[in-house]
Amino acid sequence: MSETTLTARERALVRNEFMVRFGQAPRLDNGILVRRWATGPNKGKPKPGSVIQGMLDRGLLELRDDGGHWLRARFTEAGLAALRHMAEEPRALPPSEYQHLLDELRRG
Repeated sequence: MSETTLTARERALVRNEFMVRFGQAPRLDNGILVRRWATGPNKGKPKPGSVIQGMLDRGLLELRDDGGHWLRARFTEAGLAALRHMAEEPRALPPSEYQHLLDELRRG
């Protein structure tokens, strides 16, 4: 798999995280929310799901801790390149639903 290719599960995560909800278009700058462990020996540490962990491992995302309850996984340059590659296929990010994301990718 190429660095600029997202898996089917990763593409589904991107579509789910960046779809318009309640009239609000999520921004790439906001990243993807990642939970923290609430109890136990890992309390306070990141608790990313398997898809996010895979993207972290591949260097497509990085975790940023702003001290809040949630962490944010934000796209690295390699991750943005993978998103741009995904955006080249209109069926992957239909403009009718993801124009806000396509515009952000073109500007950045």
